[in-house]
Amino acid sequence: MEFVGQIGYSLSFIAYLVFTLLIVAARNKSVLAKWTIVSALSTTFASGLSFLQIKMGFSLQWVMIADGFKIACWSVMVLICNTELTSVRKLFSNYHIRQYVVISSLLMLSCWVATYFLNFSYEYLFLLFIVLNLWILVLIEQLYRSADDQIRWAIWPLVIALASVSIFDFVLYAQATMVGGIDFDFWYSRGFIALAIVPLLLISTRRVKNGSVRIFVSRQVVFYSSILMMAGIYLLVMALAGYVINYIGGEWGSFVSIGFLIFSGIVLVTLLITDSLRKKLKVFIAKNFFANRYEYRDEWLNLIEKIETTSAESYYQMATTIMMSKLGATSGAIIKKQSEMHFDVKYSKKLVLSEAFDLQLTLISQYCQQKGWIIDVDEYELTPSMYSELNLDVDLCRSFNIETIVPIFIGKAFYGLFVVGSIAEKKQLNWEDRDLLFAVSKQLGNFISLHEANDELAESKQFDAFNRMSAFLVHDLKNVQAQLALITTNAEKHRDNTDFVDDVFETVESATDRLAKVLTQLRNKQVAQSKTKETDITELVRKVVKQRNVMKPKVKIEQMQPSLINIDKDTLHSVLNHLIQNAQEATNDDGWVKVNVLSNIDLIQITIEDNGSGMSAEFIKTRLFKPFDTTKGNAGMGIGVYEAKQFIESIAGTIKVTSRENQGSIFDIRIPIKPEYA
Repeated sequence: MEFVGQIGYSLSFIAYLVFTLLIVAARNKSVLAKWTIVSALSTTFASGLSFLQIKMGFSLQWVMIADGFKIACWSVMVLICNTELTSVRKLFSNYHIRQYVVISSLLMLSCWVATYFLNFSYEYLFLLFIVLNLWILVLIEQLYRSADDQIRWAIWPLVIALASVSIFDFVLYAQATMVGGIDFDFWYSRGFIALAIVPLLLISTRRVKNGSVRIFVSRQVVFYSSILMMAGIYLLVMALAGYVINYIGGEWGSFVSIGFLIFSGIVLVTLLITDSLRKKLKVFIAKNFFANRYEYRDEWLNLIEKIETTSAESYYQMATTIMMSKLGATSGAIIKKQSEMHFDVKYSKKLVLSEAFDLQLTLISQYCQQKGWIIDVDEYELTPSMYSELNLDVDLCRSFNIETIVPIFIGKAFYGLFVVGSIAEKKQLNWEDRDLLFAVSKQLGNFISLHEANDELAESKQFDAFNRMSAFLVHDLKNVQAQLALITTNAEKHRDNTDFVDDVFETVESATDRLAKVLTQLRNKQVAQSKTKETDITELVRKVVKQRNVMKPKVKIEQMQPSLINIDKDTLHSVLNHLIQNAQEATNDDGWVKVNVLSNIDLIQITIEDNGSGMSAEFIKTRLFKPFDTTKGNAGMGIGVYEAKQFIESIAGTIKVTSRENQGSIFDIRIPIKPEYA
């Protein structure tokens, strides 16, 4: 077996040396990677020393010293996984790492001193390694249990590797404690165990690329770790008792000690599965190791659920009800600060505040803005020194049945107050109660702010819709005014022309219809609905061209194919009139404007072409169809082309523009024969 042991330890020495070189070659600068090198070197040294001990036969204590250092290194590496250290220099400034190093060093020193004074008896060393291996098992268990799924995937090979070695050594030294010596068949196998876990260490080293495994230790982790620690201590005590039995029991000692250990294991399992013991342990941990009274994740989810499911007439009522429920109150109110001296009660339930409390509200709001502190009236009455800058009239608060005042902040801005009264089971608030109430208040403040913003947005949209309607009405009025202005401009010159007189009456009739439509929209406070009727597009175009030809350049109709369609005649008239007017205004008097109407069984195509100033591609893309963007200064509204595009697209048509600067523009309008109104 000695030869087998030499092979195992030599292979382990080579494997960990290669493992160390691989980590060095990876050039990972993280603290975890650097300490993994230290841990791997400690295992390399321990394996080499174990090989030499078998070969040369010197004292086993030298190997045990190297093993103690090896266990300490791997334990520190497990602790590093739960830190955010940025350099090796800061390693031992961490409280948990420093605590482990100090305690383990003292244990090792005291055990070796005891061994020296007891003629190099190994019993205390066996107990030492039971404790060290139990300790690293607890650290490994905490690391794995408190990690999330992604981190568990990365570290489970490491956990299995270290736990395997620690459990093997724990059993080895526990047996050695009971029988008074090491079973060397097990001892020679340790090299192969160390060799077998190298692939697992390589896998975890590969997976933990960033050198950081940050975890969160919860109550559940402490509970299960405490169970493991208790079990280990229990087994340690039972092993010590077995050793005593073996020592004083003579030739029957080994048999009795093994039987005692089996019986102790049965008792331990029985205790661990007892529900009452588990509950008592949980209560003990909660009272003595944790100050937290609330599981904040559960509280957060509960708050979200209440916001989503609570039915209320308003969001102010909902927020007040939730805050009251957190304090177990039956009355409360939410008060919004309007100014330093003016407050608005947004909602109140069984809590009526009169003007007599306004001065107190001013003082309370000033104090809360400065301190951000929750006011407990009972606490103020007992220890007013805790509220050194607050002058609170306790009797006045009692008269209004006020128990607790919680400030509301939205961001860093002070919003108002939750005033709560009639608390069924009133108790003094501790720091954790205050943190919870402040967090709830913060969330409810954001909830209220969001809904107020939605209300303001809805109101703004209403005004925007009204302004939008007004703009279109003004545009229509402008067009009517332009038609009438053309009549007055040409009246003196053509008053004796009968054709002109006929055009005047026709124009006045059209203007009258338009004004009637505008008045209808004003009365109804909305844009009038489209009224479709069968329309001869060619006739409509001729009519628009005739009206537009009172100004230069004259509009020429080149092609005109018969086209009948059901459409809103007045709106199409306005659209064509505006587009032709724009073409005339963009063209010199000696230029030309052409209109074409083509049709087939499915489509009507209207093109308006001019040789005027034209437009750039950038202007067409970014400004032409943008509402309220005009190049005419105060003379234009900037909605004519936008209105044309909206109308054409509302009936499933298209309007396309091609243009070149200083060469002219072409507006191409295509309307389906059976338009679908949006």
